[in-house]
Amino acid sequence: MEHEAVKGATGRAARRGGTRTLWRRIREPLAQSRFVKNFIAGLFAWFVRLIRITSPLIKGSTQVAGGAYAHLEPGIIALWHGQHLLTPAYYPKGRPLVAMVSRSADAELNALMIEKFGIEAVRGSGGRDSSRHLDKGGAKALIALKKALVAGKNVAMIADIPHGTPRDAGLGIVLLARLSGRPILPSAIATSRRKVLEKSWDKTTINLPFGRSAVIVGTPVFVPADADDAEMERKRQEVTASLNAATAEAYRLVDGDK
Repeated sequence: MEHEAVKGATGRAARRGGTRTLWRRIREPLAQSRFVKNFIAGLFAWFVRLIRITSPLIKGSTQVAGGAYAHLEPGIIALWHGQHLLTPAYYPKGRPLVAMVSRSADAELNALMIEKFGIEAVRGSGGRDSSRHLDKGGAKALIALKKALVAGKNVAMIADIPHGTPRDAGLGIVLLARLSGRPILPSAIATSRRKVLEKSWDKTTINLPFGRSAVIVGTPVFVPADADDAEMERKRQEVTASLNAATAEAYRLVDGDK
């Protein structure tokens, strides 16, 4: 009897191992399939649209369309990692936007998703802790974003450095502001219904539908063209403070007295 139980357990383990091996063989070509990637990106786009439709903006939100910040456009929209996923659905229609998206394989779906909203994706990493040590891809991306600003388009950029200190701005976004002469607009979007992935490095927030939402644009940050290293560091700290304040206010609005 014991022998049969051991034999059965061994058989189940072998089947599970075979299933995992089969899934790995299927998953790799699927991950490379443009059709599959577009399909998944389409689902993501549908989901964030659903959140926007079912989560009305709460009183106190910044009036983005034709609001108090319109005269500062084109501007550099600054966002935090893990808090930026709803941006395409809340960005006003009809306004050109170019967004920097990481060159990592995981971010490809994000790039495909925002393109479904008519937003142009520029691949690169612009956080960086030193404006003098941008890699080749990051430098090319910053040049592309500067050209977009010159053409009158708004740009969006994640302010903190991937897998660095969350919610602490890097110098890349400050460098773009110095090179372009355009202001940084620290921005935050929050929803009352959400799931926070506590184990992720940036506490990624998965927003959920059927709640309420808030959009906050914080105090703009202007970077002079002749800013030296010390001034760049001060401006980096300004971006961090303004973006954290905007994020806190957005969550305060949607959470009410909680």
